[in-house]
Amino acid sequence: MYRDGARKSIWQEEVKRYSSKADFQQLYDVIIVGGGITGISTALKLQQAGKKCILLEAANMGFGTTGGTTAHLNDFFDTTYTEAIKDFGLSNAKLFAEVGKEAIEMIETNIKNFTINCDFAKKAAYLFALNKDQQKKLKDIVEGASKVGHEMKYVNEIPFPIPFEEAVIIPDQGQFHPIKYCRGLGDVFLSLGGIIQEDCLCESHDEHEDFVMLKTSKGEVKAKYLVYATHIPPGLNVLHFTNAAYRSYAIAFSLKDNHYSWELGYDLNEPYHYYRIQEINGENLLIAGGEDHKTGHEENTGECFSRLENYVRQHFNVETAYYSWSSQYYEPVDGFPYIGKLPGSNGKIFTATGFRGNGMIFGTISSQILTDLIILGKSKYEEIFSPSRIKPIAGFSNFVKEGSEVVFDFMKDKLFTKKIISLSEIKSGEAKVIQYEGESYALYKETNGKVHLVKSTCPHALCEVRWNSAELSWDCPCHGSRFNVNGKMLTGPTVKGLQKIEENPEP
Repeated sequence: MYRDGARKSIWQEEVKRYSSKADFQQLYDVIIVGGGITGISTALKLQQAGKKCILLEAANMGFGTTGGTTAHLNDFFDTTYTEAIKDFGLSNAKLFAEVGKEAIEMIETNIKNFTINCDFAKKAAYLFALNKDQQKKLKDIVEGASKVGHEMKYVNEIPFPIPFEEAVIIPDQGQFHPIKYCRGLGDVFLSLGGIIQEDCLCESHDEHEDFVMLKTSKGEVKAKYLVYATHIPPGLNVLHFTNAAYRSYAIAFSLKDNHYSWELGYDLNEPYHYYRIQEINGENLLIAGGEDHKTGHEENTGECFSRLENYVRQHFNVETAYYSWSSQYYEPVDGFPYIGKLPGSNGKIFTATGFRGNGMIFGTISSQILTDLIILGKSKYEEIFSPSRIKPIAGFSNFVKEGSEVVFDFMKDKLFTKKIISLSEIKSGEAKVIQYEGESYALYKETNGKVHLVKSTCPHALCEVRWNSAELSWDCPCHGSRFNVNGKMLTGPTVKGLQKIEENPEP
């Protein structure tokens, strides 16, 4: 299985291509764009409800964040219940607290009903403070959880070899193998008459009174409704200014002493570290994650892996790092995801984004919300997760910060692009954005001397891309679009690649 990075994730041993032949001549009830957990869960839910659905994926199923997650299943979130109460009120915070439990139950039900072998296991989670400041934060988290009826209990010990000040245990959490799970959902979706078309890039849509016409790399296809399950929708939309793209890092280790901590663990650092165990090819591996940063805003992404590995080796008796990878997610400005009607749509186009670090849960609950909106015209989560909501208080400072950074990137990249007078200044294994004869280019030279040269301007909103040394990709700092060294699109919202200039230009 391929994914949107040069590094191999722990889940990529699972290989399955779908060979459905899509009929683009018929009118579908719903087109679902995106083959991650959000897309396949939504497609299956709608197909079960009697809708004729087609799922379109630009690469292969699980290519994006689902293939790069660490697959924790939590009913507590990166947005704490204390924050939810403060910004959205107690009643909405209680509704927010229902999401995790409902999503985990949905996953359990699917696994049982469809006999999906995906390494699912119920686990307890430990949330622990490493110092006095984090101890205050933990107290705040526990108090907020208590107000919405969420169970967190203080404990004196944790199953992780990490010194701590205070900790709580949270029961009834879980973990699974995300690709095995999604593959199982895909098989059921096909058995019910659903259609999956991989290697199909969706380029633009046109919303009419009675249908939506979607233009793709394989032709036009028409449906009554369209769902963008692509993390962030393509095109230019208000959601691109209320969500910020972030990258997170993960490494899977074997341990010398075989003393594994079998539960789930999270500290309260900024950004926080998180831990779990996964069996792959008969061997148990410790998955550790962290070192998050805004996409395109880390000068040396390889150092993120080094910092994470060094931190883990300080506390765990680590032997071998078998896998290391990074993945992308979107931070909403007010802490709640955006799930529902696409802003600007007349009611036939839907989206789901802004999941923070809780994609498996929000991707799953999105399938229920979007199905309810399409079938029933309403959902109990409709208002709190509305993509068109405006909260002048909740997230306002973050909105100003994220929005100003995007505008700054627009200007800075145009005004301060590094100037290099000769292509020969690029060393082997190096990448730079350069100006040459009045134009900006993204240049990468392989260790064998082969040069890859593309225009450096992201087609989505004309920001200048930046080099990601860890994943060998060009990343856009404005909205998170990503491209390989040849300019091929890896991650939207762009629907076009970087313009390729020459295969191997002479210096």
